[in-house]
Amino acid sequence: MDRQVVETSLPSSRPARLHYAVGSRMHNHWRAAAICLLLAFCPFVGLGEDAREANAAVEQVLMRQVEAWNHHNLESFMAGYWNSPQLTFFSAGTKTSGWQSTLERYRRRYQAEGREMGNLRFSDLEVESLGADSAFVRGAWQLTTADGKNPHGLFTLIFRKFPEGWKIIHDHTSEAER
Repeated sequence: MDRQVVETSLPSSRPARLHYAVGSRMHNHWRAAAICLLLAFCPFVGLGEDAREANAAVEQVLMRQVEAWNHHNLESFMAGYWNSPQLTFFSAGTKTSGWQSTLERYRRRYQAEGREMGNLRFSDLEVESLGADSAFVRGAWQLTTADGKNPHGLFTLIFRKFPEGWKIIHDHTSEAER
C-alpha cells in the first residue's frame, strides 16, 4: 500500500498520518534489527575467501613470533616486523622508529644481564582485514617468567602485505600495572 491509499481509506487525515507514522516506525525497527543482525554476523559471513586467507596468514606470523620468542631467538621473532627505518613501535610512552632500533629495544629489555625473555603467549586475537594488503590486530600478551612477575598487557598491530609476506609495520604494546 502506498501512502496515498492509506490516507484515503481512513475517515480522517490525522489518523491516517498517525497510522502511516506507526507503520514507518515498525518498518524502521525491522530494518534496524536486520542491520544489527547483519553487523553481528559480518565477521563470519562477510569475509571473502581472500580476507580469510589474509587473516590466517597474519595469525601465522604471530604464531611464528611466539615460537621464536619461546626459543629465545629475537632475530626470528623480529622476522614478523617490516625491516625498515619506517617501522614504528609505541610502548610506555616512547616511540621507537626502525627495525634495528626495535630489535635493540627488545635486547635491552629482555636479553640484557639480569633480564629474562620468559615464555610468551598471545590471547584474545582479533584480526580485521582492512583491504587486500593490510590488516589490524588486537590482542593480549603474557610472559611467564621464573621470577613470578609475569608481565602482561595489550597490543594493537598494523600489518601490511609485502612480496615477502605479511609484516608488522606498526606495533603499540602496553603493559598492565603490577
